[in-house]
Amino acid sequence: MSDILRDISLELDEIRAANLWKGERRIVTAQSGHIKVARDGNALEVLNLCANNYLGLANHPELVKAAHEALDSHGLGMASVRFICGTADLHTELEQRIASYVGQEDAILFAACFDANGGVFEPLLGGQDAVISDQLNHASIIDGIRLCKAARYRYGNGDMGELEASLEKARGSGARRILVVTDGVFSMDGYFAKLSEIRALADRYDAWLMIDDCHATGFVGPQGRGSAARAGIKADIITGTFGKALGGAAGGFIAAAKPVVDLMRQRSRPYLFSNALPPAIAASASKAIDLAEAGDDLRDRLRDNASQFRTEMAAAGFSLPDGEHPIIPVMLGEAELAQKMAAGLFEEGVYVTGFFFPVVPKGQARIRTQMSAALSPQDIDQAVAAFIKVGRELSLIPGPKPCPKP
Repeated sequence: MSDILRDISLELDEIRAANLWKGERRIVTAQSGHIKVARDGNALEVLNLCANNYLGLANHPELVKAAHEALDSHGLGMASVRFICGTADLHTELEQRIASYVGQEDAILFAACFDANGGVFEPLLGGQDAVISDQLNHASIIDGIRLCKAARYRYGNGDMGELEASLEKARGSGARRILVVTDGVFSMDGYFAKLSEIRALADRYDAWLMIDDCHATGFVGPQGRGSAARAGIKADIITGTFGKALGGAAGGFIAAAKPVVDLMRQRSRPYLFSNALPPAIAASASKAIDLAEAGDDLRDRLRDNASQFRTEMAAAGFSLPDGEHPIIPVMLGEAELAQKMAAGLFEEGVYVTGFFFPVVPKGQARIRTQMSAALSPQDIDQAVAAFIKVGRELSLIPGPKPCPKP
């Protein structure tokens, strides 16, 4: 073994020893509230509480039909980047549809929202500009900011005083353009950003506001139009995904005024140097927007499921952050405990994942549950009962420990 491989192997051993190893399970069915997972040559059915399938559309027959029709008419893919010969009518239709849905003039598609966030800052901001970012913004925003030459400021999560101080510094430095960027929903905690306050501060200092709305588009706000619509404000730039509530496949977007989108088409590197989004995904995403826009019944079910789970878990004694979003973290503290909790729940037929460093700060390990409209009230009761059983086994909550299995 070479010295390089030996060093990598030692690093991997350290990850395992620190209980920070992230494993993967093979799912052998469509994504839904109930799935089957391969184990020991069998397919084990489990209740799924850790997908971003908020509206339950990932296996919706109308989306599957739209994808099949696009496969028949447009094939597997465009085999090129968009500006050469990779733009299909389905792409432009989806761009117009998502822009209208989130209240923007135009939109541009990417392979993923990670690429959208990675490609938005460099074309827009130069060395004479400034970007101000919330401390808990998604990794893709952090990476995207690193690629641009703008002055960088960071404020504590939701700290409006720190945000205003950063705006004052940026404006006082003579910055040409100032961009404030925040997640609409902070994905590890399920917190909503203080968008009305952020918008007011941005306006006061003549700054733009960008929102990453991946964990909001389709199910937050009136008709699911996102966190800006929920807050009653207008964002200058919105990024989002079709890989969560809007079908669960892949693809991201930037939605903004047409000149901003036109600039992205000319200079955003992930767009210029990546193959076009597969036509089947573009077609199914357009159909997903239709269903989401008219999906008040799905949003009601999602809200009810989240409320039921929060109420029952809190009553059982688990530590949950306050909130109303369908992301509901169960706080555990240490990575090893999160791993044990996830493993125990899997044995009880509930599929969840432990989150720990570096995904969340050290000492803040958790099980991040995510509610879905694909779940029934009975599913929620089953999940809570499993949490209580395993929680008592691990001495996390009060109550008698279950008798060991014979």
